[in-house]
Formats: sequence, structure tokens, C-alpha cells
Amino acid sequence: MPPASTSSLRAETLTTGEQFRAAADLYTRVFGYDRAEYSLNPNLLSALARNGGSAVGVYTDEDDLIGFAYGFAGRDRDGGEFHYSQAAVVDTAYQDAGVGRLTKEHQRTVALGWGHRTMRWTFDPMLARNAHFNFTTLGGEGVGFVPDYYGRPGTDRVVVEWALQRDHDPYGDLRRAQPPALGRDDWGRVIRTTVTRANGARQDAQWLALPAQTASLADEEQTARDPLRLRLRDALTEFENQGRVLVACTRIDTSTAAYLAVGRTEGEEAR
Repeated sequence: MPPASTSSLRAETLTTGEQFRAAADLYTRVFGYDRAEYSLNPNLLSALARNGGSAVGVYTDEDDLIGFAYGFAGRDRDGGEFHYSQAAVVDTAYQDAGVGRLTKEHQRTVALGWGHRTMRWTFDPMLARNAHFNFTTLGGEGVGFVPDYYGRPGTDRVVVEWALQRDHDPYGDLRRAQPPALGRDDWGRVIRTTVTRANGARQDAQWLALPAQTASLADEEQTARDPLRLRLRDALTEFENQGRVLVACTRIDTSTAAYLAVGRTEGEEAR
């Protein structure tokens, strides 16, 4: 079936057992999971949706579920509260149809309804397309990096934070900054430059090159040994040690994209 236009799609909060089961099926199918421990329990979705969490879906006008996200209330060690989005998936037949954004926007509405003002989630740092969506499309920031996030080698993740109510994006001009001319030979390298802010000020910037297109590997042991992933791990760890945030992931050409890491803009508190 061809992708539907965004105007023909609708987002809604999931409430019935049938909807929760359909969401669990979509989750398993999109991620390609074939091990029972990675499946999603519909009862858990119902409990989350009733107790400070979220379970949202996007439907076609024929009532086919093509997008899904779920999350729960979170708190960090410093007492900061947020809505944690554990996963968001889009049917592969509907990629680039605006489904992901519609899904996240409805999840945002649910989170605000529970009183949350920020949302967090994680993604594989090798997935430039996901990074571009998180930073440039939604306006989130990469505020942390956690090696082996799920306690298994090969599960390194960038932590994204999305301000759900913000009158002004302090990184808006930086998200549009053009990276230097980088290519395949630069993958995993950090390039230091300066960028010009909208007010004319110059700001220190660091660019990290990576493949523009990479499939997430199901074999985590192979992933953990990938030399490029290890170089990305070192660079992202150093960004965090320096107190930098990721604010953009820009595609340079068909082969190469680049993260932009900058110092936190004044007025944006560390999370």
C-alpha cells in the first residue's frame, strides 16, 4: 500500500486491548525481533498509559496502525523529572510520510497532560537519519552518551532531551550550520571549527563525521567490535566530558553526515 498523506492520518491515545496488541505486533515487526524477551507486553502498555505513561498510535483512514510510541514517567539522580519515551516505531511502508513526527507530537501532548515539561529517549549513534529527526526536525538535544545502555555490548546510545514547551530554540541557528567538507575518510574523526551565530558571534564547534546511511545491526556482538562504532564511542564520550551537547546531524553527501557538538548555550541548564 502506498504511503498516505499526512492529512489523511490521525494520531490518538491507545486505550483498548486490541489497540495494545496491534501496537505490540507493530513494534516486534518493525524491529525484527524474534526472541521472546524483546517482545512487548500489551498489559504493560495499558498499565503505563493509566499511570503517568504514554501509549500512542498513528492510523490511516482505513484504521491501519502505522506508527506507535510508548513511554513512562522518569526521574534522574538529580531529581529532574521527565517523560521517558522507550520506543517509537513507524511501519516501513510509511517511512518519510510524516508519521514519526505525528507520533512524537501526540506523545508530547500526552506527556504535557501528565505535567511533564521535557521528554527523553535514546538512539543508536550510528543512525544519522534518526539523529537528524531528533535534533533538526523535533528540536531536541543530545545531552548524554551511555556506553552499553542496555547492559549488553553493542548497545551504545545517545540520550536525547526534548523541551516540550519552549518559546525560543537557543540552538535554532546552529541546527542550520553547514559542516566542513567531510567524506568517508573522515568517519569517526572530530573536526574543530567555529560557526557564526545569528547574532554574528563566533562559537567553537566540533563536528563528528559518520555514514549518512547505516542499518542498525541485530548482531550486538558484531556491533560491539565495529571499529567505527568504537571511534564514535570515544568521540561522544569526550563530548560529554567537555559538557557539550549535540544539536544537529547534517547530511553532507550521499555517503557522509556529521554531528555538531557545541557548548551549552547560556540559559540552558545542565540536565
